[in-house]
Amino acid sequence: MLSPQDQLTELVRALETDQHVFATDPLLITEKLQGEDGTPIQKLHRRASRIDSNGALARVLGKIDGRIKGIMIVMSVVWCISGFLGLFTLLQSNVVNFFYVLVCLLGFHTIMLGGWLVMTLINRDQQSPSWFASFVSPSYLIRGKDDVTKAAVDLYERQLQHSGMRWYLGRFSHQLWLATLTGMLLAIIFLLVVRQYSFSWESTLLSDQALVSLTQVLGWLPSMVGFGVPDSTAIAQSRLVTEAMPLSVARQWAGLLVGSLLMYGIVPRAIAWAFCAMMFRRKKMRLDIKQPYYQKILNFWQRHVVDADDFTEALAPIAPKATVSAGKKLVALLEYPADQDKWWQSGLDGSSHSLEKLSEVEDFGIVDDRDDMARLKNYLDNHPVQVLLGIHSKALPDRGTLRKLDQIATHAKDGLIVQLLGDNSVSTGLTDARTDDEPLDKQAVRYQQWQTALSARKIGLVDIDA
Repeated sequence: MLSPQDQLTELVRALETDQHVFATDPLLITEKLQGEDGTPIQKLHRRASRIDSNGALARVLGKIDGRIKGIMIVMSVVWCISGFLGLFTLLQSNVVNFFYVLVCLLGFHTIMLGGWLVMTLINRDQQSPSWFASFVSPSYLIRGKDDVTKAAVDLYERQLQHSGMRWYLGRFSHQLWLATLTGMLLAIIFLLVVRQYSFSWESTLLSDQALVSLTQVLGWLPSMVGFGVPDSTAIAQSRLVTEAMPLSVARQWAGLLVGSLLMYGIVPRAIAWAFCAMMFRRKKMRLDIKQPYYQKILNFWQRHVVDADDFTEALAPIAPKATVSAGKKLVALLEYPADQDKWWQSGLDGSSHSLEKLSEVEDFGIVDDRDDMARLKNYLDNHPVQVLLGIHSKALPDRGTLRKLDQIATHAKDGLIVQLLGDNSVSTGLTDARTDDEPLDKQAVRYQQWQTALSARKIGLVDIDA
């Protein structure tokens, strides 16, 4: 899976692509980060964290991740308890057949471990099984119809289909086996502490010498790490035992049983778990910054160092000067109210924009929601008027706002012109457009953003100094 920071960055990308409204404007965050130091990945992470200023996106991702890990922890506990209870039931008799108990402990485990090793060597590039992706699908773990939840669920499901998830699945399966073997180990230690056992062995097909040799071979690895193992005399004395045996002999057999469980069960499974964890880290999903979305941001951040003598500063786009027609006009405010009742008079009272030449002015009011837009477009379709649109300095030139601007321009038969409004007066200047609670440099950036947007659309801007 992606790292938590990569997940948040990808979630921001998915939501911004779908035009989601964030707690903080992504455009302003992107511009502010242009002058900060850091690698592209670090700056993308920083950008996503600042866009999610209220932590809503991180909480949804954390909730899904926490529930998936919670399921795995619960399953590991259940497997551990099942291993403990299974061995506890197996060792109810005071005299136990050593090889029978050993096969019950490690027989199926060894077969499964060998099968996993063979399948790993055969299917090196196999993707994660579909049943695992459906089993831990976030759509079953979290309910919600909002945009953030849906995008987070889609993000996790895409990660579960990644080829590196096969190692995540392998690590999880080894974790369950380790939990089972640990439960068995705890049960053996507990029973050996509170009860005295006698160990015997017997066979119909194998000779006594064969079983003696098998026991000595089996005890070689546990003896290397300090576990006591029965010698030849103790092995011979343990054949067909039905009563209590000497405590020293019983301890040798107990040491061989515990050592075998550790060295042939837990240690190989732990090695397999560590191998899967290492491969998962190497094959884990990475943030693909080659996508056009990230490349656009990185290109904006990229700094070009040039010789001062050869440097020519590129002129910022400037909106064309508004041309006011002599016909009927419709004035409207975009999203924000104005501080003056007849706000358009301050911008059009010069000699070149005198309102006295206009036959009529229709005050439409504020255009904000869909109903306002539908009402305005219906009016424009039936009346040939020039639209004077007042835009407050607080308004952001984001996708939603510019979409409204484009729609108005399309339906305005006699054209559209724009007037930028400040808190106390109408303005197109940097200083006048500044609000009391917003610094000058941010207002300058906002003003230039509107200049760029209007220039690209060839929409005239009313100049109060004209």
